[in-house]
Amino acid sequence: MQRRSFVHGAGIAGVLAAGVAPAVVHAQANIRWRMASSFPKSLDTIFGAADVFAKKLSEMSGGKFQVSTHAGGEIVPAFGVVDAVQGGTVEMAHTAPYYFFGKDETFALACAIPFGLNSRQMTAWMYEGNGLKLMREFYANYNIISFPGGNTGAQMGGWYRKEIKTIKDIKGLKMRIGGFGGKVLERVGGVPQNIPGGEIYQALEKGTIDAAEWVGPYDDQKLGFNKVAPFYYYPGWWEGGPQLDFLVNTKAWEALTPDYKAMVEAAASHAHVDMQAKYDARNPAALKQLVGGGSKLRAFPKDVMQAAFKAAMEFYDELSAKNPNWKKVYADYSKFRAEQNLWFRFTEAGFDNFMQQQKL
Repeated sequence: MQRRSFVHGAGIAGVLAAGVAPAVVHAQANIRWRMASSFPKSLDTIFGAADVFAKKLSEMSGGKFQVSTHAGGEIVPAFGVVDAVQGGTVEMAHTAPYYFFGKDETFALACAIPFGLNSRQMTAWMYEGNGLKLMREFYANYNIISFPGGNTGAQMGGWYRKEIKTIKDIKGLKMRIGGFGGKVLERVGGVPQNIPGGEIYQALEKGTIDAAEWVGPYDDQKLGFNKVAPFYYYPGWWEGGPQLDFLVNTKAWEALTPDYKAMVEAAASHAHVDMQAKYDARNPAALKQLVGGGSKLRAFPKDVMQAAFKAAMEFYDELSAKNPNWKKVYADYSKFRAEQNLWFRFTEAGFDNFMQQQKL
């Protein structure tokens, strides 16, 4: 019996029982890709998602599909990864898409916008709503296909050299703030600075900037921000659930066999879950250590939150009037956000508010 006829007639159960499946895997070609990250290797959580992806892909392929991971600056600059994937310099990248809002504001919707979705809502929009479909339609303009690649969960509001008591204290404040959030900060009087993670400490230490946000306690402690700015604010209203993406060059993707495509999808979803699990597990101890070491934990004043929210909503309306890409995706995103918050109001928020008031 010819092998092809055997495989066709036996079905998958018969193939597995006959021991043919391993032979099919072994017949796959060896693949070697490079992944450019926007993050420094010192951050084992956010850069580490790239390593988690690569390791899982290697395991599933029996070592035949290898992806080497490269920190920002090794192959291309941290903010050059989209161009690198689009042009085929590298096969894939791992990044926070909102870094590239300068190309088109729609990039931010793949990651986080001020007063947007939280992490669970973002994952729901991507996998069960229209998020992944809409963003892939957008990414196709850049010769890219995207896969959710992690989420930090709601972030902190950053480190400040002076206390923020009212919205007036934001006026003229030079702050490192990632991507899209800076557009809203600017509207309430701040001066946003887009600085890669590996360069923030020096800028804050030298006084080039007055404040800086990154992710949260675990990463912030590693980067040493508490040594040069005493006030630690929350919440990061610009990043309620920032998603990272794995971006793959379309030509490289289309050259893969169906088996390898399935492995890439599975490795990406594994890394997606793994990243937030690590942040949720590691942030509590880091926050205790920071506060124990003298960092002054503060909530943003109510007028700051209200002013920023108003500015954000006005900004989104303006974008919808002038950017058709944004309008198409944001219309779906905002509808999903409204429905999700109605649900979370009665469930997650109600449960969390009660539990966080108990003595545990």
